This record gives sequence, C-alpha cells and structure tokens, in this order.
Amino acid sequence: MPQPISGFSKKSKDEKIQWLASSYLNNDTNAVKVLKQYWNNDEKLQKLHDGFIENTISNYYLPFAIAPNFLIDGTIFSIPMVIEESSVVAAASNTAKFWLDKGGFKAEVISTTKNGQIHINFYGDDIDIQSFFSENKSLLFESVSEIEANMKKRGGGLLDIVLINSTNSLNGYYQLHCTFETNDAMGANFINTCLEEIAKTFETKSKLYSRFISKNDYPEVVMSILSNYVPECLVKAEVQCSVEQMATNDIDGQTFANKFLRAIEIAKAETRRAVTHNKGIMNGIDAVILATGNDFRSVEAGIHAYASKNGKYTSLTDAKVENGMFTFSIEIPLALGTVGGLTALHPLVKFGLSILQNPSAKELMKIVAVAGLAQNFAALRSLVTTGIQKGHMKMHLVNILNNLNASPTEIEKAIHYFKTNLVTHSAVTNYIKQLRE
Repeated sequence: MPQPISGFSKKSKDEKIQWLASSYLNNDTNAVKVLKQYWNNDEKLQKLHDGFIENTISNYYLPFAIAPNFLIDGTIFSIPMVIEESSVVAAASNTAKFWLDKGGFKAEVISTTKNGQIHINFYGDDIDIQSFFSENKSLLFESVSEIEANMKKRGGGLLDIVLINSTNSLNGYYQLHCTFETNDAMGANFINTCLEEIAKTFETKSKLYSRFISKNDYPEVVMSILSNYVPECLVKAEVQCSVEQMATNDIDGQTFANKFLRAIEIAKAETRRAVTHNKGIMNGIDAVILATGNDFRSVEAGIHAYASKNGKYTSLTDAKVENGMFTFSIEIPLALGTVGGLTALHPLVKFGLSILQNPSAKELMKIVAVAGLAQNFAALRSLVTTGIQKGHMKMHLVNILNNLNASPTEIEKAIHYFKTNLVTHSAVTNYIKQLRE
C-alpha cells in the first residue's frame, strides 16, 4: 500500500516522477518514458508550462484545430478550436460553409456587467443593518479606490453595491451584491480583490456602529467571492434565411425547417434531451474558450445555470419561421477576457487570438456564441436528416484504427471500405482482422 509523502511539492520534477513510478506504477520504465516524451525540448517553454499549475510532471496535449469560413457581421473568421472529440471541428466548418452564402452570422453584445457577493451572517434587526449600509456605502466604494484606479482609467471598475436581505431563503443571511465592469479582462482576480477589501471595511466599520454596539449584535462576513453566473453579461447570435434556402440532404426547405423547429421544441420540453442538446452547444463554445485561454469551467457553470433561469432546464437555442423566413438564435451569458491570465503567457493562446485578429472581450463573446450556435445547427441538421452517428463515426474511424495499431496500408483500405459500410468498433475490428488473415 502506498504511503503518504511529505514535501512532495518541494521535489524536482524528476523526483516527483520517480516517486510516482515506485509508489503507484511498479517502476514501469515505459510509463516514465511516456511522461518525458511529452516534455517540450525547449527548456524555457517547458518551464513556462510547468509554472501554470502546481506539481507539474508533464504536458497533456489536445488537438489545436481551425474551423474556417465563418462570416460574422460581414467579416470572415477562421476560428481556433481545442477539443478531443471527433467531428466537432468538421461540423462547425460545415455549418460555416452552409451559412456563408446566406448572409452568415449576426451577433450582438447585450450587456457586459459582472458580479460578486460578500456573504454575511446577521441575526439582528433588519433596520439596523440597512441603516448601517446606507450610512457607509460611500466608504465601501472609497475602500477600493486604489485597487480599481487602473481599471477605471480603462472605463471599468466597481459600478454598484446593494445590500440584499436573503433571510427568506436562509436564516440570518444577507449579502452585499457588487457589480463590476472589467472591459477586456475576465476580471476574476480584480473582482475578488475588491470584494475582500470591501468586506474588510464593512466589518471594521460595523464594530464602531452604535446600534450594533448597543445590542452587541454584529454582522459577520462569511466569505467574499465573484459569481460565475453572469446573466447581465449577455451575447446573442443568430442566422436567418428564407425557408426555401434551407433545403438539405434531398429534403425540401419547408420540411427541413419543420423538423428542425420540432427538435428545438423537444429540447425545450424535455430536460433529458435539453442536457444533450446543450452539451453539443458547449462542444463549440468550450473549444474556442480553450483555444483563447479562458476558463471553460466558469463558462459552463454560468451557461447551464442560465438554461435553468426560469425554473426548468431547457434549450439554449431558439428557432422560428415567420413570413417565410427561418431564424435560429442563441442567447448566453459569457464572462471572457482577452488580456491577463493565460492570454499573456501561453504561446498558442496568443496564436489563437492573433488568428481572430486580437479581438476585444466583446468581439470574442460574439465569436464564441457563434461557435456554439454553429455546433448546435450541425447537430440538429444531422439528427433530423441522416442521424448523428453516420458523420460522427466516419470521423471516429481513424481513432479506432489507431487504437488497433493499423498500418498506413490498412488505414487506407479501411477508409475506402467504410465509405460505403456502417462504421462500428466491432465492424472495424473484424475488417482489420480479415485483412491480417
């Protein structure tokens, strides 16, 4: 049984690997070799990657791909995507091509406000804490004046602080709801720093407030943290064309539009379908988020919460036909940054942003929303026509062949054979077995 280790973080990378191999891998030299194979030969670059997180022992590669021909608000983009799932990039590219001669995608940023909360325990009289807040609100703003100085020069900063009585949902629970504008920065560190300074000022001043002193009943800060739910930081993207132009896969435009709308209606009505429906949207969104050095976990959490904003988890996309025009759209919250964090450090992130012509945060919001909409269109188009597996398994074929250690000749023959035959793991395995016999 492996034993606990003390001082692991202080060991060198080689020492960490040797301990791992001896404790968990039976001193497997091949496992150690694999880890070191993924080290970058450029020592300076490797040191940069080692510094991103703690206890780094190697690098983990994901494919960096390009989906070209996205016409967005009159400009053609090639969108960088980082993802491991087969057919996602191909689906995005096919959607871009489909809409290229139909006016492309339109996108608009609706709002860009972000937020954070200082969570407070207070079991005294509501009027006391409300009065204290009113008298000290200006001091709370002043407490972050130095922290937000540079952000304010760029047009951002702390916008407002509101005291919210949440005792109906949790006994003794209050919160200071703070709103911010962070411009091209995602702003997590800035917001959290401001919140902690506001919280410190709030508690310090509360100890001097006469009403609290007379009753010996003071508010207590539990924690201060930004929220990844940003329903006031919204972007919308859509495509539109005549119903006749929707003809696809030997299906006339009206029939296809009707099938498409029905698929959306099902995703709105049935949560089990909505989850998979929205997962497909996130295939596109997450891939661009990763390629541009943003936090896909925060984006995922916020978007899925937004899908439940009316009390039921439902589709993030909408579709309609009015006056012979088909419209497909998405509206999602996105808190993104194009400065700070990995955007200034990771060479491939810089490369990805360069491909996108170094967009502002607002421009990146539009591009990401378009990627999500495109991915959903591709999925629904397949689902209501040929089925999702036909295209996906064709793309997955090479993965199966590589897993079977197929030779270049076997791969070539298999690709040709499965152009007209159903791709399944067992079918590919049997085919390769027959070739080898």
